[in-house]
Amino acid sequence: MGEDRIVPAALQPQPGDYDYDLDRALSAVVTLRARIPEDAFTAETLGTERIGNAVQFREDGLLLTIGYLITEAEEVWLTAGDGRVVPGHVVGFDQVTGFGLVQALGRLGVPALPLGNSREVQAGDDIVFAGAGGRQGALAGRVVARQAFAGYWEYLLDDAIYTAPAHPLWGGGAIIGPRGELVGIGSIQLGHDPGDGKVRVLNMSVPTDLLKPILPEMLAQGQPSRPPRPWLGVSAASEEGQLVLIGVSKKGPAARAGLKRGDIVLAVDSQPVTDEASFFRALWSLGDAGVGVPLVLDRDGDRFEVNVTSGDRNSFLRSRRLH
Repeated sequence: MGEDRIVPAALQPQPGDYDYDLDRALSAVVTLRARIPEDAFTAETLGTERIGNAVQFREDGLLLTIGYLITEAEEVWLTAGDGRVVPGHVVGFDQVTGFGLVQALGRLGVPALPLGNSREVQAGDDIVFAGAGGRQGALAGRVVARQAFAGYWEYLLDDAIYTAPAHPLWGGGAIIGPRGELVGIGSIQLGHDPGDGKVRVLNMSVPTDLLKPILPEMLAQGQPSRPPRPWLGVSAASEEGQLVLIGVSKKGPAARAGLKRGDIVLAVDSQPVTDEASFFRALWSLGDAGVGVPLVLDRDGDRFEVNVTSGDRNSFLRSRRLH
């Protein structure tokens, strides 16, 4: 992501169009910069210098962002709209939802944008997608769809928020609902076909309702206490009705079992899979991290079986630094 945070004037929200204090709400979004050690597990795929957004949602300086920005971060810096810069501490992140929490270690001087009810925001509703930078970093948009999202990195949401137009600096940005509350956190930009055969560029955001039940445990221990899901360390994509491995982490469980990029996954524990969602659901239904995962694969026309001992994704990551 680049440094230019200017959204075209024609797409910027205007205060008179909203029933809340727009500028106050926008000022809760700050710039987040994270530095990750070169030997970190995610350094190769996500980089060692990451920049995005974070949203202060409590008066005590607690901010919500998207987890990939701060995964294995050694340093976090937060910049408010007036140029004030303060360090941040990674409180925790959750692999299931994708959320990350950061505590500002100094006063940012920005208001809190309270958590709203994400379920109230449906297709057709007007929203503001806010990156840092006030109105120049925000755009007036709408919800295009509420539907499932499967990410190639072993990630699945049953009810994601899709918005348009697409924000160019989406990571950790705020989806502000009609009540002036935080209802989603920007995750990725992607092409989306709503069913008419025409692909549009949209943003997918994670509903903040998913944070509410896990927030106390994230604050207390850095992550929810749910058992970790089995993780293989693969990237997968559906191609012409087949589930293809488009990447295999060099240090992950799948690589140790001999899986390779280009392998076609035909079945998990005798259950046929054809896309990311069916693959992940079949994988996670086997039990907790550490469970054996029987796979039927096709490699260059050769069909064979392999059993992968799954892992806990978090155990491969560097531990958070304490302050």
